[in-house]
Amino acid sequence: MSERKDSKDQRQLEGYETMLQRVTDALEQAGDEAQPRLRQALDWARQKAVDLNELTAEEAERISEYLRRDVEDAARFLDRDSDGEDLRGWFRMDMQLIGSWLYDRFSTIADRTRLEWLELNRQWEEAGHYHTGEITGPGELRCSACNKAMHFKNAGHIPPCPGCRGTRFERVTD
Repeated sequence: MSERKDSKDQRQLEGYETMLQRVTDALEQAGDEAQPRLRQALDWARQKAVDLNELTAEEAERISEYLRRDVEDAARFLDRDSDGEDLRGWFRMDMQLIGSWLYDRFSTIADRTRLEWLELNRQWEEAGHYHTGEITGPGELRCSACNKAMHFKNAGHIPPCPGCRGTRFERVTD
């Protein structure tokens, strides 16, 4: 029974590395033009592992989530790192102890994932802005240019700012 568990554990560890390689390949093959998101690449790698009978569907799903967690965590580390340090600080170990293959894969995927995070954050930031001509629900909007507040009791079109004629606003919340 122990040999069977060891064999299963080894197969899953190999599955992790194989799926990591497939995700890297998918992101590299897509290039800059049609760059798939991490989730799409993971879905593809997970399905391939199942189709080739390398892992069961349950194992592949679990390993896919492990990879997603690790890569997104590494991407967040790269995003908040102000010293320009690479993933050495995330791994927190001597780079000679980490296989260069593994480091290369994580570097490639984490950097692309960091770029996805930055773009998503930019989109969320922009989505939080209201513009003249758009419709808003009740509440208070504050002009991004002069901080003048406009109050809406009902849904309505957003006019230019009465203070400076600005056209970009943010919702005021508690």
